[in-house]
Amino acid sequence: MIKQQSEITDDIYDTVMGTGCCGGGAKKKSSVETMSDDEIVCGCNGVTKKTIVDVITDQGLTTVDEIKACTGATRSCGGCKPVVEQILQYVLGDGFKIASKKGICSCTSLDRDEVVAEITAKGLTTTREVMNVLGWSNAEGCSKCRPALNYYLGMIYPESYEDEKESRFVNERMNANIQKDGTYTVVPRMYGGVTTPEDLKTIAEVSLKYDVKVIKVTGGQRLALIGVKKEDLPKVWEELDMPSGYAYAKSLRTVKTCVGSQFCRFGTQDSMSMGELLERKFERLDLPAKFKYAVNGCPRNCAEACTKDIGIVGNDGGWEIFIGGNGGIKSRIADSFCKVKSDEELIEICGAIMQYYRETGKYLERTSEWVERIGLKQIQSAILDSPDNRKELVHRIEIALQQVEDPWKKMLNDDKTRKALYEDNKSAILVE
Repeated sequence: MIKQQSEITDDIYDTVMGTGCCGGGAKKKSSVETMSDDEIVCGCNGVTKKTIVDVITDQGLTTVDEIKACTGATRSCGGCKPVVEQILQYVLGDGFKIASKKGICSCTSLDRDEVVAEITAKGLTTTREVMNVLGWSNAEGCSKCRPALNYYLGMIYPESYEDEKESRFVNERMNANIQKDGTYTVVPRMYGGVTTPEDLKTIAEVSLKYDVKVIKVTGGQRLALIGVKKEDLPKVWEELDMPSGYAYAKSLRTVKTCVGSQFCRFGTQDSMSMGELLERKFERLDLPAKFKYAVNGCPRNCAEACTKDIGIVGNDGGWEIFIGGNGGIKSRIADSFCKVKSDEELIEICGAIMQYYRETGKYLERTSEWVERIGLKQIQSAILDSPDNRKELVHRIEIALQQVEDPWKKMLNDDKTRKALYEDNKSAILVE
């Protein structure tokens, strides 16, 4: 309607709001019915309404997952899923049925909580065992459930589970971000967004040596080396001699900071030191989805804490913690979680929040969605109102943190792992 410069009248508003998956307002024309055939439904993948209608009618598709597999619609950000579902309802009419219960993928009817409960109750220890014992319809699993099972097993058994690389997406298996031309982007750690002249010199020298065409300053205050050839990855990691920035992983990505009290006239807290401390403490830990921090030295919020998974704002009396922010395609302003007076309490609560998210979040569910699903009050109750539970959460995250290691170092020191870098593993998840 914006494209057509249509006036949003009360009648139009009632028509649009009166339609939906439950069939309300069925006698009025729905918004998808009035869409032109060539209108783009999925902007990420360029899928039109006509393409979706055609595959439903010509191929007898009845679910959004089938449409996704066939056309790519909803595959990327997922923001168009409600519209795809409305088109499905519009085309099928009375034949449209809403699934009463949704599994983690089309291979099973079990949802996240049921899968985790069954793994724990039956002592299941591998993805194959989970799929076999719990009756997966597809014995091999799919690109949706295999990475999820791999995460849940690692979360439940941090000390004993052996990570299944073939159930990782290509970026996680390669420990770098694949680009559309087949080269890779390498992003080393810069703790709290801070680096040194020596590290900058090393990055420049390595980039020149291996013909890296572009160095990009990222939104997380780091440097991305774009265009590294696959065969050069181990040599680039070795000569950089810097830890992986995990720019590819469902893990802690960046901790953005302002200069804080070290340099800023308005700074009340040392945000750079706190950002570095938090990043060093929680790096490399597997999480349900990518995770970002920001630490501000004062309420001016230069590091943009309001759009981070955990945002921290310094003030004269200590720190204020915010959770569930997102600056991406589903933007969300973070919720104020609590205020603390000491650095030690800040670190403890951040660890408890991350572990509670690890234990209750769905795979690929960002904290912005998690907070809305679980509820802010429930999260506060589990962490702030129960000191004993908070200490247990911190204890469990400490156990998990003891198992992590830098993947670039591991790749360089492990011939088997290094060899696997170049194998074409047909059972692996190739794309995300």
